Parts: sequence; C-alpha cells; structure tokens
Amino acid sequence: MICPALAKERPILLIKSGGPAALPEWQELFHQYSPQLDVHHWNDKDIPPERVEYVLVWQPQAGRLRGYPNLRAILSSAAGVDHILADPHLPAGIPIVRMVTQETRQRMAEFAAMACLMTQKSMHRIIAQQRAQHWEECLPQNNVGDTRVGIMGLGSLGAVTASYVQRLGFQTQGWSQSRKSIPDVRCYAGPQELSAFLGSTNILICLLPETAETRGIINRTLLQQLPGGASVINLARGSHLIAGDLLAALDSGHIASAWLDVVDEEPLPRNSPLWHHSAIIITPHSAASPSRREKAIHAASVIHAIEQGREAPHLYDPGRGY
Repeated sequence: MICPALAKERPILLIKSGGPAALPEWQELFHQYSPQLDVHHWNDKDIPPERVEYVLVWQPQAGRLRGYPNLRAILSSAAGVDHILADPHLPAGIPIVRMVTQETRQRMAEFAAMACLMTQKSMHRIIAQQRAQHWEECLPQNNVGDTRVGIMGLGSLGAVTASYVQRLGFQTQGWSQSRKSIPDVRCYAGPQELSAFLGSTNILICLLPETAETRGIINRTLLQQLPGGASVINLARGSHLIAGDLLAALDSGHIASAWLDVVDEEPLPRNSPLWHHSAIIITPHSAASPSRREKAIHAASVIHAIEQGREAPHLYDPGRGY
C-alpha cells in the first residue's frame, strides 16, 4: 500500500545517514529547507524503486544504487565520495555530489588548529604520562612562531585550514598538485616541489583527496624527507597512510608523533598496534563532520539546482579523482 503522500508525485529522497532513529530529524529539516521533497529512510520497503530520484548516503551497500532507474543524483553525507565509488556496480553517469559546506570548512580548520597546538605542546607525551600516573614537566622545544606547519592539499578544506593555522602564528605553507595562492601562506606545487615542501615542514597535515596518485602517499619515502622530530597529522583518508611505515618512523625517533583522525579500516580493529603506540593520538573520524542541519541545507540547495536545470555544486570529477 502506497501512502497518500506518494500520490503527489513529489521527488523522493532516500537517506542512509544516522540510522532509522535520525529519520524524524531529517524529515523536519527537509520540511524546512526543501518542502517539495518526500523524504524516507533508505530501507523503507514501501517506496517503489522507480520513484526514487535522489539519495543522501554514507557507505551504501554494493549494488543498491543501480536498483533506482530514475536516480538523478547521489549526494554523499561526507566530504569524500570513496565510500560511494567503492561500489563495483555503481551506475554510470549519475552525478555524485560531495558534502562541502561552510561548517565543514570551519570545523576542519578548528580541528587542525587544535591538533597543531597539541602537537606543538607534545600533548601525546602528557597523555602517556597521565595513563602511567607519572608526573613530569613536559615543555615544548619550540614556540608556535618557530614551528612550520605544512598542509598537503589546498582545496576547499585545505585553503581555509591553512589561513586559520597561519593566523594562530604558525609559519604556514602548503603543497598541491596545481599552483594555489593564499595570503601569508607559502605555496608549493607539483611533484618537483614536494621535497622542498617536506624538508621544511615540522608538522605535516594531510588534507589531500583520495586518488590513485595519493593512496599510500604517507610512506617511508615521504616520511624520510621530513626533518627529524617532525610530526604527522592525517585528517583526510586512511588510505593515504602506510601504517607500518609510520610505526617504523616513530620507533626510530625520526618522527616524533602522529595524530590520526582517519585510518584505512574504520572502526580501527582492536588488535591494531596504532591503538597502543604512545606517540599516536587517535580520534574517530570526527574532524569536520557538519551538523545534520548543515547537511540538509546543502542537500536541499543541490537538489533545487538540479530541479532548476542547473549544475549541482561540488560535483565529483572522475577526471581529477575528487
């Protein structure tokens, strides 16, 4: 039995984000920002597949999306779309939209700033001392103004983060595949300038997109190019990091500490050695996730653009890989 609301032939949006308990909040939010939509949970069995025009998803089951013959757009519930691209049966030609909002940028910048300050203050050592019930003064070797932060990836998140960190007083530089220009931030570009960028970076932040070229980029070769005593903060994708190479660099003393908000397998398995290393701080992929309200506003604007015949913002570009 199809409910009366479906008879109005409004565009249907299915949501797979936050679980069934989040559906009432999603429905209320879309009622505010896009009342023409009919919003249902991903697993609502009363929805005919041919009626579904939009989906807002996180880690959709493989093969599920090809079951909607009239799908007009796939909206990611996160900034990245690798969780969608992992589907070997992904239908071709359907626009995929990244979740990039002002709130996302602000939260990432704030999180990166916190991680930089905690890294500069050797907070990993203080946390380890607390766990061991050991009281010992732990002073940073350098001031913020003597510490150079290098950001790999100067896209919509990296550029805002670079400016935010620079305003804290860190010497700030960035590297990207193509040349960027950010006030008071030294910008490197291309493979030919990567070594110079790494060699002058004390705290390395990874905010690169996931592409064939960036998978495994934080490896033994890259880590050896950082100055002795440098630190690594990965806020982008777990696939960027070769965990064994990082652990070896930490154990050798060449890398002083690491902050991992993303790991290759999430949740991180309980038997992973990353959990127990005293020089690593782990956070549960929480750096920049926007609120549901912000996600709904973004999704509503994307769907409105498509309904009006305009190109949606923040489209995934297969040619660039992000």
